[in-house]
Amino acid sequence: MTIATTPKPPYYAVIFSSQRMENKNDYDPMSKKMLQLAQQQDGFLGVESVSSKDGFDLTISYWDSLKSIQHWKEHAAHQAAKQKGKENWFRSFKTRICKVEQDYDFSRSPLHPETTSYHPSEIQHSV
Repeated sequence: MTIATTPKPPYYAVIFSSQRMENKNDYDPMSKKMLQLAQQQDGFLGVESVSSKDGFDLTISYWDSLKSIQHWKEHAAHQAAKQKGKENWFRSFKTRICKVEQDYDFSRSPLHPETTSYHPSEIQHSV
């Protein structure tokens, strides 16, 4: 997994935190299928995801609008996967939706580790 490349703010982040039940090996294929499907949706910008051995997962998907997020939430296959998750895979989960107002990044050149770059974004103030 790499850090998602996102456009200049504003955009939206959907943070999905979950705790899986033990021995749910059939979760991974469905998770991969949902990721592939999400990537095909209008407004999808990128994703970052990590999993721990104890079953805690954190996935952050990035979207261009609340409308795109709503369409993904209502997608039939996503709804079916969410229901299966409630019945079979998750001990608990929480979804948070956030508007990204500012981002900045740092990177080190893999070929020249002494070379770095820093890119702040400006905060957009509304009047």
